[in-house]
Formats: sequence, structure tokens, C-alpha cells
Amino acid sequence: MASRKRHTTVEPFALEHTNIVTGDDEGRTLHDMTIVIDESGRISDVMPSPQIAVPQGYHRIDASGKFVASGLINMHVHLFADGKPIDPRQATPRGQALLAGLVRTPVGRAYIRKKAISGLDTLLNSGVTTIRTVGDVGYTVVGLRDKIAAGKLLGPRVFASGPMLASPGGHGAPLVALECKDEEAARRNAEANIDHGVNAIKIAATGGITDSQVAGEAGSPQMDVASMRTICDAAHACGLIVAAHAQSPEGVMNALTAGVDTIEHGSELTDEMIALFHENPNSLHGYSSLIPTLSAGMSINAFPREVTGITEIQYENSKPVAEGMLEGARQAHMNGIRVGVGTDTGMTFVTQYATWRELYLLTHYAGFTAAEAFYAATRVNAEILGIGGETGSIEVGKCADLLVLDADPTQNLRTLAAPKLVVAAGRPVWRPSVKRFDDIDRRLDERL
Repeated sequence: MASRKRHTTVEPFALEHTNIVTGDDEGRTLHDMTIVIDESGRISDVMPSPQIAVPQGYHRIDASGKFVASGLINMHVHLFADGKPIDPRQATPRGQALLAGLVRTPVGRAYIRKKAISGLDTLLNSGVTTIRTVGDVGYTVVGLRDKIAAGKLLGPRVFASGPMLASPGGHGAPLVALECKDEEAARRNAEANIDHGVNAIKIAATGGITDSQVAGEAGSPQMDVASMRTICDAAHACGLIVAAHAQSPEGVMNALTAGVDTIEHGSELTDEMIALFHENPNSLHGYSSLIPTLSAGMSINAFPREVTGITEIQYENSKPVAEGMLEGARQAHMNGIRVGVGTDTGMTFVTQYATWRELYLLTHYAGFTAAEAFYAATRVNAEILGIGGETGSIEVGKCADLLVLDADPTQNLRTLAAPKLVVAAGRPVWRPSVKRFDDIDRRLDERL
């Protein structure tokens, strides 16, 4: 794995004689092009190779036969786990309470920080140059985000949510969520997150699979609309978008009505929901988006319990939720809703290095073409995050968030699994590599 302490200063360079993947939804490719990256880490020139003069002193990299694409964006990341099966005993109320106490000790905080740094390193080496965390243990990721932005740590651009905001005893509480007993508590907790420097907010609108203890808990509405509206108003006043974990039609509708900007996971959609996705007067930008996270829903549902380690209740709860997520993704695609890409990294069988699998699942199960899936993971995600002017495509003036690949990902998504070079804000990761879990990869390859 590439060292995190190397290449934290930007040395100007050029990628010559390469093929540029434009990243539009048609999958166009430009041939024999040169991309120039200046000392600020931005793209200063993009032209056909015969027409460009690389400035003197720039490092020149011959990328003949390779394809250069925009770095991937993962909108749904957790950095406290790595994708190995989660022990169901840790997902009980007692287990979460014990863990919540442990991670607040000096040893626990050090462990969480080490885990988060490892996750950031793995994501970057796998070709992800921007992430949004949506449920953190405390505010460790906020500090790491600032170190990356200051060039003191090599990593992806980070939108850090801090802890989720949940109902008392709700999804993620108390380990990765602050509990909101009423509207006033919801406002205070949202403001506490903002005061700690988060640049994203996450709400648990419904119950979830991994910590469900009774039949039907996953997807059951938890936080009320008024409390969610209070959180959205506080976040939107600071220009922050709000995500909502929502895994049932009622939960999705409640979250949309409250004004959330992204629905995480999702469900089967009604005409009323579809209309709110397109025009949501209470959201930050006037619309809401869907982040289906098929990697999490389909992985946990595709294998017997003895493989994933989940309880019988969690397994039964996963079936209707996973089916609803998949149907919602199909409907969203068919109805022109903005669909972004997030994987739910850290959950069972969702590794930090396999963002490309989400694109694959969108094409094989939700009706996307490979070009549309790649477009969603780059340009659409950048638009949703409000950073379309900074990243998401290869254009003059944008940050140099780039991948050098063996093949065109709009024709072969699997090439994204092994980038030859990753560039994050102009900082190269030479010979990127990750530690893989061969048993997990083999099972996913065979089943999905």
C-alpha cells in the first residue's frame, strides 16, 4: 500500500498521449490527449497531444494506451469497519452501549483513528478521490479531513458527518448516533455537530437491518417529520446537505417531506415520492437524490446466515428491505431522478476498496448502462455534493482528481478495480494497492 506520508506536496506534471474518459452519460472518449497539472494541483490544460507544449520543468508521464478518468466519489462511507462480517452481539443495545463506552477511552479513540486512516488510505488507493461519511464514531474524521485539506495527510477529499442523529434507541444509537428525544434535542444535536466542524449531516429516519432486534424493525419509521425538518433547517442554514437513512416507503416519504437532500438505501417509490425527488421545496437545492447502496442491501441478503453471521431476525428483515432498495433504484433510473453512488463501506461484505462493485450492480440489476453508472459516480455525485465546479470531470480549472486505467470504464467497469495511478488534488499515489479479502471477493464474484 502506498505510504500516506509521501507526495503531500504537488509537483507539476503532465499525462501525455492518453485517452480521456469524458465521464458524460454517453461514455465519449477523446484519444491521444495530454493533461497538464500545475503546482496548485489543478488541471491547467487539456488538449490533443500534437497541439500542446508541456511547460519546461514539468514531469512528463507517457500514458500511451491508457485511459484517464475522473476519480470516483463515494457518497456513503463508514470508516469504523472494513467490510468483514459484523458480530451480531455487537449490534445489540447492550453491545452498542459497551462499544460506545470503549471508544471514548484513550485506547478506543486511538483505535478509531487508526481504523479511519486505514479506511481513507484504502479508499484512495482504490481510486476514490472524494468521500462522504454518514455515521462516524465521534469527530475523528473531521480532524483527518482537515489534515488532508492542509496537505499534511494524503487522502481523498472528505465530507464528514460526525455522529448520525437518531431517535432514542434508534438506528445507530448510541455508538454512531446522538439521540434526539424531541425537536429541541434534534436542533441542539444538529448544532453540536455543526459546531464540531462537520460538513455533512445524517439522520436515521427509519430502523436498519444490522442492529434490528425484532421482526419489521428495519425500515420502520423512527424520527418524526418535525424533528427531521428542524435538523434540515439547521444544516441548510449553513449550506450543508442532509442525508437520511430510510428503508421503507413511509420512511422515505417522511424524510423527503422534511427536506432531506439524499435518501440513503431507499424503497419502492410512489408517484408522490418521485415528484418530491424532482422538486423538493424544503431541500437545500430544490431537489433530492437517491443513493441506493445496492452493495450493502444485496450482499447481506445474498448469502446464508452462516456466511454473513447475522441473526435470523436480521436476515428476515433484510429481504423486503433489499427488494425495496433495488426496486427504488430501478424506478429512480426510469423516472430521471438523480441517482448517486454510495456503497455503505464497512458494512458486512462491503469493503473499503470495492466502490466499483456498486457501479456493476447498478448496471446488472437497476437498468443503468456502464456509462450512466460511471457518470453517477463522478459528475452526478459532484453535483449532489455541490462541488461540480471542483471535481467530477476532467476540465481546465478543476482539481486534478484522476485515475489512470488499463481500459475504458464505460466499456469495462472492472478496470476500476485496479487503477495504475491515482491522483488526488494533484498528488499522485504511485503504484496504488490495497489489502484485499480474497474470501469476500470470491463469494461476491460467484453470487453477484
